[in-house]
Amino acid sequence: MQSIPVDTTRLGVLRCAVGPEPKIADFESKEVKKDRDGNTIYTVAVTVRQDGRRVSVIEIAVPGEPKGVVEGTEVRVTGLEAFAWAMGDRHGISFRAAAITPVPASSATASAGKSGGA
Repeated sequence: MQSIPVDTTRLGVLRCAVGPEPKIADFESKEVKKDRDGNTIYTVAVTVRQDGRRVSVIEIAVPGEPKGVVEGTEVRVTGLEAFAWAMGDRHGISFRAAAITPVPASSATASAGKSGGA
């Protein structure tokens, strides 16, 4: 599966829509997914809003629990990559990142003033 780097500077304001939740690898056993280093993989739903466009929501997988990321928080996504996938007749794009961190309050206030918020 080939990864496609995503330029997050062009995505506008990013906000946490659903806080971090462990990604489930097996729904029957409730086993959580882990990376090669044994870190639990978490998913975070993030809203993306570019100037003049509708809000989109993407789910991003990230190793380890993102601290301080709660619903409504403006976030910074580091190392975002997209992956095209297909399983039978189904296909889509999944996202993973190296880290998701909350934007400090002073930076979030300044960016909300510039872009009109999300």
